[in-house]
Amino acid sequence: MPPAHPIPGPLIDFLDTPRFTAAAVQAAPVFLDTAATVEKTITLIAEAAGNGASLVVFPEVFIPGYPYWNWTMNPVRGSSWFERLYRSAVDIPGPEVDALRDAARDHGVVLVIGVNERARHSLGTLYNSLVIVGADGELLGVHRKLVPTWAEKLTWTGGDASTLRVHRTPIGPIGALACGENTNTLARFTLLAQGELIHTANYIALPVAPADYDMADAIAVRTAAHCFEGKVFSVVSCSTVSPEIVDIVAGDDEETRKLLARPRNALSGIFGPDGRPVTEPLVDDEGIVYGEIDLARCIQPKQMHDITGHYNRFDIFRLQVDNRPQPPVTFTVEHTTDPGEDS
Repeated sequence: MPPAHPIPGPLIDFLDTPRFTAAAVQAAPVFLDTAATVEKTITLIAEAAGNGASLVVFPEVFIPGYPYWNWTMNPVRGSSWFERLYRSAVDIPGPEVDALRDAARDHGVVLVIGVNERARHSLGTLYNSLVIVGADGELLGVHRKLVPTWAEKLTWTGGDASTLRVHRTPIGPIGALACGENTNTLARFTLLAQGELIHTANYIALPVAPADYDMADAIAVRTAAHCFEGKVFSVVSCSTVSPEIVDIVAGDDEETRKLLARPRNALSGIFGPDGRPVTEPLVDDEGIVYGEIDLARCIQPKQMHDITGHYNRFDIFRLQVDNRPQPPVTFTVEHTTDPGEDS
C-alpha cells in the first residue's frame, strides 16, 4: 500500500535557491468598509510590486478590520458591532478574494492577507482567516486561526488542522499563522516539519493589552524565536489603529480613546534565520517594510540545530496532528433524494 502521506518533492531547487524581496505592510484598514479596504489593499500591492517585492504580506483580519469593541465594551453592547462585522466579512470563494487574486496575478506577487471569513454552514459564524494567493492568481490555501485569543472568542470560531499547511511556491515554501498562534509551539513545529522556509506572521495592533504588555516587543520576541528555532525567514505584518478607528470604536469615551492611542502596539518587518531583523522594523507608523530573503542562508545554521532533523529525537518525541476537516456534521450515507420527496 502507498504511504498515507507520500514524501513530497523537493522544497526548492537547491542548486538555485531563491533570493527575492519581501514586503511587510503595516497599515490600517478602511474600518468595516470592505470595498474600500480591498481597494486600499490593491493599491498597496501595486506599490510593493513596483518596489520590487515578490511576496507581499498584510495584517491579520485586514479585511475589513479587528473587533476592538470586544475589549472595550461588554458583550451585550458589542453584539450589534458583531453583526456589523459579520455583514462586512467576506465569502471564500467570493468577489473580494477574486479581486485579490487578480491583483496578485497582475503584479506577479505571492500574497498573504488576513480576512474575516463567513462560514458557509452557519449564518452568524465567522473565522479569522489567512488567504494565501500565488503569483499566478491561484488560491493556494486559506488558514483559519485555530484558537481565537482571549476576548476574540466573542467573535470567531476556531479552525481545524486541515488548513495548517505549507504551500510550495516558486519563491519557496510558505506557512502562515495569525497573531497569537505564533506563540503555539506545536502549531509552529507542524509548519516547520512540513519544510517551511518562509513564515508569515500576521498581527493586529493591540493597544488594549494589559498595561505591562509591550506588543511591539512581544511580536519581535515571538518572531525571533521561530526564526532561530526553525532557521527560517519570517515576514511580520501588523495593522495600525487609525484615527478613524478610534473615532468609530471609542466615540466620546475619552478613556477608550486614550487606550486605543497607546504607543508601541504594532511592529512589522522581515527577520532572518538568526532571529535578527534583516532591515529596521517599523513600529506604530503606517508604511511598507522591505527586506531581502536569501533562502541559502537557511542551510548552514541547520548544521547546528535542525529541530526537524538531526537535532531531535523522534524515537522519544512524537507529534501527531489530526489534519482531517472537522465539519459540524458527517453523514454515513449521502442524501440522494430531495428531503421533500418520498424515498
